[in-house]
This record gives sequence, structure tokens and C-alpha cells, in this order.
Amino acid sequence: MHSAVFLIEFGAIILGLGLLGRVAGRLKFSPIPLYLLAGLAFGNGGLLPLGASEEFVAIGAEIGVILLLLMLGLEYTASDLVSNLKTQYPAGLVDFGLNAVPGAVAALLMGWGPVAAVVLAGVTWISSSGVIAKVMGDLGRLGNRETPVILSILVLEDLAMAVYLPIVTALLAGVSLAAGSLTLAIALGVAGAVLFVAVRYGRVISRFVSSDDPEKLLLVVLGLTLLVAGVAQQLQVSAAVGAFLVGIALSGEVAEGTHTLLSPLRDLFAAVFFVFFGLHTDPASIPPVILPALALALVTACTKVATGYWAARRAGVGVKGRWRAGGTLVARGEFSIVIAGLAVTAGIEPALGPLATAYVLILVIVGPLTARYTEPLAVYLTGRRGRPRPLLAAVPSPAKSPEGVSESVPEQNQDPAGRA
Repeated sequence: MHSAVFLIEFGAIILGLGLLGRVAGRLKFSPIPLYLLAGLAFGNGGLLPLGASEEFVAIGAEIGVILLLLMLGLEYTASDLVSNLKTQYPAGLVDFGLNAVPGAVAALLMGWGPVAAVVLAGVTWISSSGVIAKVMGDLGRLGNRETPVILSILVLEDLAMAVYLPIVTALLAGVSLAAGSLTLAIALGVAGAVLFVAVRYGRVISRFVSSDDPEKLLLVVLGLTLLVAGVAQQLQVSAAVGAFLVGIALSGEVAEGTHTLLSPLRDLFAAVFFVFFGLHTDPASIPPVILPALALALVTACTKVATGYWAARRAGVGVKGRWRAGGTLVARGEFSIVIAGLAVTAGIEPALGPLATAYVLILVIVGPLTARYTEPLAVYLTGRRGRPRPLLAAVPSPAKSPEGVSESVPEQNQDPAGRA
């Protein structure tokens, strides 16, 4: 009987996601906000809570994030990653300064103390790699010129989590400096080792994985990705970072074949991830904290747009691409929830959990919309400001200067928004 209920629930979830995806396709925007709202409707405190399939959905959500980052890594080579990280590290510092500081200041203003300030700084700092990878795929932007800039910022954030999460865990647990330093050293060592292997031995890994049989290629790549992600997470490094580096290590025909084979699985489990996020959000916990969450979301959405714009400009991307980069980075998601969950478990501040949930829910819904509409809106507004005033029809000829030289009309700006 339990298995029958599970099949009914999970089948209804998948069917509902497919129908919502069709609606989003008709309306020409990302289906992620609809997936999240569906999760809210059928989660804790929703219209019809699910029970039998909850554990499977949770596992599917983890697989969804791993596959999203694996597929993102397949788009780039190891040399691309290293060169982008070398050139874009200043953007990572700007990202931290513009987006972590508002969270820390908000916590201090609410009187939550320094530990809560460190936690909320992480919540507002880290963009959602899973959401952003999905949005870029939906909008067909993986080959855009600004995409390597976005990717570099996401990778820097994910690698920074290898340092940040052990520090937060130590602060929340009140452990000694020696124990915290050991955890941090292990996390950094694992992240560095995986990155070194991906860069140095990527061709060897590709030859090992390569197979003319699609079934064997699928099983080997999927198994290797899950294994590396699990080991990385066990050693206090993000599973997403491990999966991304596996994608970086694969190249050539192996990467192309893997992309074709895993795309349907990625789409399925990525949709499950967004539903899972909504399932674990109690709608009743949102209204009491909605105003501070909205204010924080507005400020940090603007700072993320500024981060992406600055980083893309520094990389020589055109104006339209700069706005697209900024709008794409707005979404927060899985890391922010993980960070807030650590604080809730430690019991440092009862209101921090609901505030973080409301904040992330707002930006994970707004993020796909800003990714789609920031650039056309900025171009429209810039075009209106740069539009010259019409000349008076009554003027028969150009005006003369006192010296008798004709004053020319200022040249119109043919492309006020710049070229992408």
C-alpha cells in the first residue's frame, strides 16, 4: 500500500511539473518560479501535504544539484577554468564585499549578535549555482560571452564555501580554534586536490571514462560524479564543487556524449530540486518576516546586479552582456538554505530561519525573472534617457554662430545601450 501511495504522489509531482513547464513555455519564461510555488502548495502547511514520497524527493533534489553543476562543468575545459579564476578573482572580492556586508549589517541592526551576523552574511552572499545553471540553459545563454564571467563568480563562491562552512560550523558549535583549523585545513586540501586532478589529469580521466556504448558511458560518468560529490561532501567540501570539477575534467567526445545522455536526467532531477525547496517551506512562517526579507532581497538583488555588471565590464563584455550577467546572478538557493539550517539547528536565533527562508524564496522566484528581463529593461530605460529631443519644424536652416559658421546638430547616439 505504501508503494502504491508513493507511486501516485511521485507520478502526480512529475505530471504536474510537466504541465507547469508547458505553461512556462507558452509564457516564454523559466519554469522555476512555478516549480517552487507548486512545492509550497504541497509542502508543510500547504494545501495537500505529501508524505510517502518526501524522502525520495529529498534524495532526488541532491542529485538534481549535482547534475546541474556537472553539466555546467562540461561546457568548459580545465584551462578555461584556471584562466578565468586567475583573471576574475577581483570580482570574487567585490562580490563578497557588496553582498555579504548587507546581511551582516541587517543581523547586527536586529540585535542578533556577531555569530548570527556571520551566518546571515553567508545567506546573502552566495548565489544559487543550481538555479543559475538551470536558468542559463533555459534561456540558451551557455555560449554567451558573459557566461564565463558568471561561471567564474559562481566557482569562486563555491570554492569559498570550502572555507566558510567549516568556520561557521566551528562558530556555531563553539569548538576550539585547533579543531576548527583542522576542519578548515582538510576542506581546503580536498578542494585543492580535486582541482589539481581535474586540471592535470583531465585527459587521462576522459580516456578512462570514454566508451562507444551509451549505456556504459552513462553508468560510468554518473557513478563517478556521484562518488566524487559524496566524498567531497563527506570531507566538508561542497558536493556541487566536486560535481563541477568532474565536468571540467571530461573533455572532447566524452563531454559531448555525456551532455546528450544526461540532459534528460538533469532536467528531471533539477525540477525535483526546486519542488523540494518549496516542500520544506511552511507558508505560515513567511508573513511575520516578509518585510525585512523583502528589504534585504531588494538591496542584495541590486548589489548582485552591480557585481555582475562590474565583473563583465572588467572582462570587456558589451553593455547588454553586462546587464545579463548582473541579472543572472540574483538568485539565491541551496547554499543559503544549508547555511541557515546550520544556524537553526544550533538554536542561535529563532527568527533567522524563517527570515532566511523568506529571503531565499523571494530571490529564487525573482532571480529567473531578473535573468530574463534585466537586460531589455536596462536597454529600454537607457534608450529613453539617451533619445535626443526632436528638432522644431519651424527652423528653416541651421543656426549661425556670431562668426557665421553653421552650428551642427549633435550626433545622435545610434546604439545608446551598447553592443552585446
